[in-house]
Amino acid sequence: MNKVILMGRLTRDPEVRYTQSATPMAVTRYALAVRRTYVREGEPEADFFNIVAFGKPGEFAEKYFKKGQMVAISGRLQQRSWDDPQKGKQYMTEVIVEDQYFAESKATFEANRTNDPYISPSNDIGITPKNNNIGIGPVMDEEEDLPF
Repeated sequence: MNKVILMGRLTRDPEVRYTQSATPMAVTRYALAVRRTYVREGEPEADFFNIVAFGKPGEFAEKYFKKGQMVAISGRLQQRSWDDPQKGKQYMTEVIVEDQYFAESKATFEANRTNDPYISPSNDIGITPKNNNIGIGPVMDEEEDLPF
């Protein structure tokens, strides 16, 4: 089984390109910052995922999704590789979109965009500070004894 479900904020506007086939197809790429629920000192606050949407979903993302906007996607992981003459074999893992949704209203996005410095156009990563109160209980540290 290969299934990925993510919700996060776009770190940049989606970029669309079209295939060079007889019937061109949209290939849209964007990146998603997904906040971690628990952060250790010195670790990043979010994980960043490369997202690819083909065809109509790609055109939809390019038209309606904007940097800083909260979206939810489901899809599958895909890894690709290529040879770089200077760096050797390179690998990239991407999430291929099957479904994508708005995760906040346009009014909420616009209000947050102008009032919240963490998702304003000047913030490249669109994540919230470490001391967020997201309403979860205490998280066990990896070093703590597990009940099994």
